[in-house]
Amino acid sequence: MRKNKRRYRQKLTKLKVISKTIQLSSKGQDDVIDITKQVSNIVKDSNIENGTVTIFVVGSTAAVTTIEYEPGLINDFPEMLSRIIPKNIEYEHDNTWHDGNGHSHVRASLVGPSLTVPIINGKLTLGTWQQIVLLEMDTRPRNRNLILQIMS
Repeated sequence: MRKNKRRYRQKLTKLKVISKTIQLSSKGQDDVIDITKQVSNIVKDSNIENGTVTIFVVGSTAAVTTIEYEPGLINDFPEMLSRIIPKNIEYEHDNTWHDGNGHSHVRASLVGPSLTVPIINGKLTLGTWQQIVLLEMDTRPRNRNLILQIMS
């Protein structure tokens, strides 16, 4: 019986978590900012070989996702959001706060504030044409903080 207990005993290891911040400024609504290089450099500097990195934008009018960062999609993505969530309709948020960015909140909520990317052999596992981007949805330029948590 004693041998069986040893066989099933697992080695417990402590989860390693590293938190970093990227600060950047946007030009306002429809700004698409490639942050792949910054995220990649932070992952490299963490010396984490295998794990995940979560990128989270602080604020309710911006989002994080992946796209192929090229001129066509940089224009297509905001246009798609305009068709799905137009800015020229009534939003209760605008009736409450009178700030004209109700559509910004809804668009950011649809895309989401975070993204998790696997790290294998110290590198982000992104496709050849896949970049990590911040999507600015607010109606004015903003200073943004992105929190990165690297876990292994």
